[in-house]
Amino acid sequence: MPFLSGMFVGLAIGIGLIAAFARYEKIRSSRRVHLAKTVASFARMTVQDSRKILPNEFYPPWLTWLNLQLEKVWPYVNEAASELIRTNVEPILEQYTPAILSSMKFAKLTLGTVAPQFTGVSIIEGESDAGRVTMEFELQWDGNPSIVLNINTRLGVSLPVQVKNIGFTGVFRLIFKPLVDQFPCFGAVCYSLREKKYLDFTLKVVGGDISTIPGISDAVEDTIRNAIEDSITWPVRKIVPILPGDYSDLELKPVGTLEVKLVQAKDLANKDIVGKSDPFAVVFVRPLRDKMKTSKTINNQLNPIWNEHFEFIVEDVSTQHLTVRVYDDEGVQAAELIGCAQVALKDLEPGKVKDIWLKLVKDLEVQRDTKDRGQVANETLNPVWNQSFDFVVEDALHEMIIFGVWDHDIFKKDKIGRCIMTLTRVLLEGEVQDSFELDGAKSGKLLLHLKWSPQLLFRDA
Repeated sequence: MPFLSGMFVGLAIGIGLIAAFARYEKIRSSRRVHLAKTVASFARMTVQDSRKILPNEFYPPWLTWLNLQLEKVWPYVNEAASELIRTNVEPILEQYTPAILSSMKFAKLTLGTVAPQFTGVSIIEGESDAGRVTMEFELQWDGNPSIVLNINTRLGVSLPVQVKNIGFTGVFRLIFKPLVDQFPCFGAVCYSLREKKYLDFTLKVVGGDISTIPGISDAVEDTIRNAIEDSITWPVRKIVPILPGDYSDLELKPVGTLEVKLVQAKDLANKDIVGKSDPFAVVFVRPLRDKMKTSKTINNQLNPIWNEHFEFIVEDVSTQHLTVRVYDDEGVQAAELIGCAQVALKDLEPGKVKDIWLKLVKDLEVQRDTKDRGQVANETLNPVWNQSFDFVVEDALHEMIIFGVWDHDIFKKDKIGRCIMTLTRVLLEGEVQDSFELDGAKSGKLLLHLKWSPQLLFRDA
């Protein structure tokens, strides 16, 4: 009898513990769902929404004041900046004009009526000393500029190309140096685009479609991006003298030479259906056409050995990186990215050789080619890919994923449409399988299966 009563009590306690645990898990799951919904709601908030619910001390009034003042002076800034951009960028456009074009010049350039918005201001303590003050301004701009390029092709065709739908987010650096005892208390201002976080735009031939001319759209877009990179992106800087004096010490100057030996790669991803990839590497410190080095192509090999030497001029050890991109040579078609890697120059010791194995990733932010390209489905309007891609996401609440669909021909590719979405839904639900309309297309949907795999990052207190 005691045995039976003990067993009964034990079973009752066990069942009670299981029921309590199940209830706890249900409550915990419910709380996590409510938390995820709350997080998703915050992710959809605009700046105006945050101002309504956050106390004033959490949103600096001087930042609002700064944006109001910028809106007031924007018509004058627009006029001055438009001329400055024309003067500085047009020669660089000519320098980077691709072989299929004979010239590229501005026919019209105004920045429009919408002023950028300051979203953050900081003083760089480590670079602000007794002789200078360094500040960084984060700007966001979804403007309505009027920019028209006159483009002449080698075939004698003249095209007026309009640059539209510009979206930009970046960090500008201002250096006030030297500090003097004469108003305005600094001799010159040095400015540069410290970080280009986001830049997107569309191209349209006035009265036509630029995609009807093979290669023109990609060539013009690459030229514009190269011009921005070469004209204003850090460590390139522009100097505006305020007081008379010699400011040559602010100019961009080499501080050293980086010697690189590209040795080999192992276990590369195979991008070819038949045979193996034909890998080659592109190595650079600054992503400019004349400063990037390309290795030889090793055919039909996933463990290529190059043993090639390159040299690069370094201008700023503290911020510059060595970037390596490995591609699969596709012959007449565009090369397909296998992976990329990066080394911060500040982690290298001057005068000493360092052997490094680099892990190739798909979405290195600095090289701005975070695209995974699917296989081409020939001669069909109902393609089936069944391909999987992995992306490392650092800020799931604010990042977006873009799916682009193209018509691939031998000598050109035409954009069919694209689908842009936030990660909020898959972050909330964990896994999503649904059809999504293609923007910019007359018809068509994409069937997507998205799965979110969180990875916890533990940081030191």
